Amino acid sequence: WIEVRAAGWAAYTLREYRSRANRIKLDPIGSRKVAGLKASDIDRWVARLREAGVGESAIRNRHSVLRAALQQAVRWEWIGVNPASNAPIKRPERIQRSAMTDADVRAVLEAAAEVNEWCHLAMRLAAETGARRSELAALRWDALVGDRLIVDRQVIVAKGDDGITRKRVEATKTGSRRAVSLSSSTLELVRSMAGEWAQITTWMFGPDAEPPHPDRIGRWWKRVREASGIDSKWRLHDLRHWSATSAIANGADVRTVANCLGHADASMTLRVYAHAIESSDTALAARLGQVLDG
Repeated sequence: WIEVRAAGWAAYTLREYRSRANRIKLDPIGSRKVAGLKASDIDRWVARLREAGVGESAIRNRHSVLRAALQQAVRWEWIGVNPASNAPIKRPERIQRSAMTDADVRAVLEAAAEVNEWCHLAMRLAAETGARRSELAALRWDALVGDRLIVDRQVIVAKGDDGITRKRVEATKTGSRRAVSLSSSTLELVRSMAGEWAQITTWMFGPDAEPPHPDRIGRWWKRVREASGIDSKWRLHDLRHWSATSAIANGADVRTVANCLGHADASMTLRVYAHAIESSDTALAARLGQVLDG
């Protein structure tokens, strides 16, 4: 199934799916003949994983891979029914995570400006474009094209077969390439810093020939979170959530938000930001009512 579907996947995504598939193969269920699998076998497999202490998220991920592989077997007419589809895992009720306030984000940017100009730029781009930490680390000065920032790479840090940990630049998590428009103030900041540093270094956030480690941006976040006085529960990733919820609240359509975030499809954006979309619908209803009432 992976070999059939892998075309266009980012290397990181491919590794994740292969890892899940290998874990299934190492389990006793991996030695069963496809034609002999029943829904009850899937249920027992899930129960065994839970007894072994495997987390619910990991179980759902493995179940998803097994279901997709068995669906491939259905398409190839090896089996008539997908037993994993008949043994779904009930998802726990999602508790919507709250979002940072506008005041929180402004406090972060003010604190970041006190650290250094690179930290300030990193926090501003994280909030404005929704770029992930690994994507920020991979940004080059030539990623600015016109008034848009091209986000199409990430820095991955992983241990090789020789046991040595190395950094490498590869496609984004979903393999997508997105061009995100920048505000005039952010655009001016990027151009100003590029004029000073682009002749010295290729990377926006590192002075060396190699791309910076994503942990550098993570350390900046910890400093500004403490200095700004915002709640310690907020993560750097919450700037991404703030970007999305603010965009939706201000009338951006889901497809536009999905493109900015680099989601593979808008359905993911709908699931993650359903609460923001509901709030936006309320505001829309009020505006339509005003028009209808004259």
